[in-house]
Amino acid sequence: MTGYRSDVPENWFVDPVNLGVPGVRRSEIETEDDGVLAWQADALCAQTDPEAFFPEKGGSTRDAKRICASCEVRSECLEYALNNDERFGIWGGLSERERRKLKRRAS
Repeated sequence: MTGYRSDVPENWFVDPVNLGVPGVRRSEIETEDDGVLAWQADALCAQTDPEAFFPEKGGSTRDAKRICASCEVRSECLEYALNNDERFGIWGGLSERERRKLKRRAS
């Protein structure tokens, strides 16, 4: 039997905050420097199956909307989708049709 491997580098550990792991909050100072899409690091959808957020035409949006309902960056997500005219998928808890209606009402 061989002994303990001592060739593991000292810097083997990577802090998940430095990787941008979803759900791991960064300090406000760091987040400001990350840019416009920094909110995506905390989005619950990043931790789930992306297919739920881009259903086939006529497919159910229920699962995606349920996830969005408890997401703490839901408003940032919706704002991004509206500002960038996202035409596909569930963003901020709203479908494409719901976002179009919202934009029409705001005009």
